Amino acid sequence: MVSFYAATKGTIMAGHSKWANIQHRKGRQDEKRGAAFSKIAKEITVAAKMGGGDANFNPRLRLAIDKGKAVNMPKDKIENAIKKGTGELEGVSYEEIRYEGYGINGAAIMVDCLTDNKVRTVAEVRHAFNKYGGNMGTDGSVAFMFKHCGQMIFAPGTDEAKLMDAAIEAGAEDVTTNDDGSIEVISGPGDFLAVKDALEKAGFKPEFAEVTMKPQNEIEFTGEDAVRMQKLLDVLESLDDVQEVYTTAVMED
Repeated sequence: MVSFYAATKGTIMAGHSKWANIQHRKGRQDEKRGAAFSKIAKEITVAAKMGGGDANFNPRLRLAIDKGKAVNMPKDKIENAIKKGTGELEGVSYEEIRYEGYGINGAAIMVDCLTDNKVRTVAEVRHAFNKYGGNMGTDGSVAFMFKHCGQMIFAPGTDEAKLMDAAIEAGAEDVTTNDDGSIEVISGPGDFLAVKDALEKAGFKPEFAEVTMKPQNEIEFTGEDAVRMQKLLDVLESLDDVQEVYTTAVMED
């Protein structure tokens, strides 16, 4: 039986910073919007290739399209990316690869890539790790520190009891209230869209929602270590073949 709770997170990271960290992350994503278009287009193409071009029957494609819409990606770019995946337009064939490694003070990092040239990609990722204070690990070296799940964050002031009831009804796995009043809803990755849709129909729109690799514990970084760690993450995220970067590190402002 799944247990539901509304309690302060007891991880290494201070719960009071959850909302601020989510807002900070969203701001950084907005700053990188132009680069995001090409990366999201890749994801849309791969999703359409794997599961077909109809988002109603392809959850991965719908997630990718939603991500594009969230950064105001032009409709024609979305449609062209789908057509490349379904073969209606000529496109590049991409392969999915995940690299694992360590950052400053041993913080875990996972790097998800879509590439048409593995030799190029692994060289670029390894160079970034080595140059900015980290090092690449072997497959599985840090994956156990993360949970593949759907994650939704709701703003402080959201009605906790009503949201919890709606989340339980929708099939969520866990509901957590943080020190700052923000509320986190966790679902299975395959249930993410159904849970998100049900909560939105119930009047609860998340400020942040995605299928992610959620760290089991988070390590708070401050000062110079935070600057160095953020630099490593920024360089990894800037690589053309990198789609997502996940880490156990949390940088405090």
